[in-house]
Amino acid sequence: MRKFTFGLTVMAVLALIAFPASAQESGGKVTVIHGIPGLTVDVFVNGELTLPAFEPGDVAGPLDLPAGDYDLAIAPEGAGIEGAVLTGMATVTDGLNASIVAYLSEAGEPGIAIFVNDTSAIAAGQSRLIVRHTAAAPTVDILLADGTLLFAGVTNFANGEPFEGQADVPAGTYDVRIAPAGGGVEAAVFSADGVELPEGTARIIYATGSLTDGSFGLVIQDITGLHSTPDEVPTGDGFAANGLPLWALVAAGLAVAGTAGAFLPKLASRRSR
Repeated sequence: MRKFTFGLTVMAVLALIAFPASAQESGGKVTVIHGIPGLTVDVFVNGELTLPAFEPGDVAGPLDLPAGDYDLAIAPEGAGIEGAVLTGMATVTDGLNASIVAYLSEAGEPGIAIFVNDTSAIAAGQSRLIVRHTAAAPTVDILLADGTLLFAGVTNFANGEPFEGQADVPAGTYDVRIAPAGGGVEAAVFSADGVELPEGTARIIYATGSLTDGSFGLVIQDITGLHSTPDEVPTGDGFAANGLPLWALVAAGLAVAGTAGAFLPKLASRRSR
């Protein structure tokens, strides 16, 4: 079986600069997301089996880790560390809040994406929406059901920026559509009605899986309590549409520049009620 290696990406280093660690925090928080369909894996950290039988769509953590370098290995369940198909290293710094995602490139090649999460305070009545493209799928637009464009031209992580869209929006419930870039809401390949964005929460939505084999889906990670003391609560279940579990549904560090400011006033007036 082919092996892949990874390291801390340039984007993750830039994000560390954008969101500096708090001097009062010791070590960091790391959440692990399994976004590769059809493969249950064992995750090893520094040679120790840390996450056994980790299934597609699973979200583990946040893990509280001392600052330092960590050797990571992902192997098919039961194959042992010597059977790892993804290996590499990640660096944890004091105050870091990061997500490590096993994902597919647009061409379907497995890899690891490392995102540094924005845990800055969210204003009263607001929620933070973050969409990350980690699926074997082309560049997409994220829209509301009425056609309001949220994030334009979000590409797969492996293709470079913009692989993420981020904005603070009024907390509420929204009807979301995902469409090929430039195709408009009429070309949407995914519809999710009743998407809740809770107050004081950073809701991170990952597009995972592959369009070609029907496994293209969503995985959700929540970081709650951002209107006060941050307290991260991850979940792999989230909302569902059409009676399917979240990760099996069709769907997605640095923000998409220039798009958030344009849609915020429209977003506030177009919330589902």
